[in-house]
Amino acid sequence: MSGPGWWFGGPLGLVMMLLFWVLVIVAVGFLTRALLHRTGGGMPAGRDTPLEILERRYAAGDISGEEFKRIRSELT
Repeated sequence: MSGPGWWFGGPLGLVMMLLFWVLVIVAVGFLTRALLHRTGGGMPAGRDTPLEILERRYAAGDISGEEFKRIRSELT
């Protein structure tokens, strides 16, 4: 049946079409969010922890042994 009042195969057809498009939009939103907000947990890749930065500064001679011990005790 078709004609005036039979939207896209009747009222159920309209509801199904709207439901389909809502699901498509939601799926695209979830996919976009998953791709943009991918994290492995913890700190982002390429970022050093404060303790690693401290150890590198100590190894480079930027801080003394006493400073290293004091700051390390504050961090842990």
